[in-house]
Amino acid sequence: MKEFKYIIKDEMGIHARPAGELVKVAAKYPCEIKIEKDGRSVDAKRIMGIMSLGVKCGMEVVITCEGDQEEEAAVELQAFLEENL
Repeated sequence: MKEFKYIIKDEMGIHARPAGELVKVAAKYPCEIKIEKDGRSVDAKRIMGIMSLGVKCGMEVVITCEGDQEEEAAVELQAFLEENL
C-alpha cells in the first residue's frame, strides 16, 4: 500500500474540471485508489465521490493506492496534484 498526503493549493479547491482529470489518471491503474478528507474516504475513480468531499483550498487530502501498479499510480497522482491543485 502506498499513501501520501497533499495540501490543496488551488484557490477553488477540487472543483469539477480537475476532479474529472484526477478520475482519468486514477482510472488508468488497476489498483484500488482512495482519496480521504477528514476521515471520509471515497473511490478516486468516481467523480461524484470526489466532489462530495467538498475539498477547499488549504485542506489536506490523503491518497491511498493498494494493489497492482500502486507505486506507479501514487507517483503519477502526486505529480498530477502538484501540477494542477
